[in-house]
Amino acid sequence: MSTPVLLLVAHGTRDPRGVTEARRLAAALGDRGVPVRLAFADVLGPTVSEVLREIDGPAVLVPAFFAAGFHVRTDVPAEVASSGHLQVSVTPALGPDLALASVQHVRLQEAGWQPGDAVVLAAVGSSEARALADVRVAAELLSGVLDAPVDVGYAVSAEPRVGEVVARLRADGASRVVISPYMLAPGLFHTRLSEAGADVVAAALGVHPLLVDLGLQRYRVGLTTAGLRT
Repeated sequence: MSTPVLLLVAHGTRDPRGVTEARRLAAALGDRGVPVRLAFADVLGPTVSEVLREIDGPAVLVPAFFAAGFHVRTDVPAEVASSGHLQVSVTPALGPDLALASVQHVRLQEAGWQPGDAVVLAAVGSSEARALADVRVAAELLSGVLDAPVDVGYAVSAEPRVGEVVARLRADGASRVVISPYMLAPGLFHTRLSEAGADVVAAALGVHPLLVDLGLQRYRVGLTTAGLRT
């Protein structure tokens, strides 16, 4: 049997920086010796079903999402079903996970975060309760890594908004407020964080060895779940 393909599924964006980052992550996974294909859940193609129709043999689909929202829970399974591919193992999303919190810590340090700063985890937002619960778990994981409280704010689709959280922390006496984006790539939402009134906005997580390790870990879980072998 041929080595199962790792099908990495990113959200999709019209911002070329986001597309570049998704391609970089796919390439980094491929550099670890795994056959990788890339698909998008929204905005642009190729779609999941289109790529699956081109794959002969088994595939492990890894959603490059940091919470299990609508795309992970609804769109991806529908695309798999419509493809007609019968050998697909779908793994959990990349997040929440301690590895992501560790990468956020790295980006915070690079941005000049200091112990004692008030920290806001900034997520895109979702209308799904489970996705919001995942974001809260992500904040708890980051809080554990930093050994400090972490508040949650959203860019769209959920409350409270990032700017509101920053303003509240200021009113509560925070001397410095730092935003930790819970986002894979720079783009519209990340750019808007600069308008939220914080002192520091860290970079998006981007492609980091820990993130690549996490993607491979999900792939191996998918292999095991489906009883596949490399």
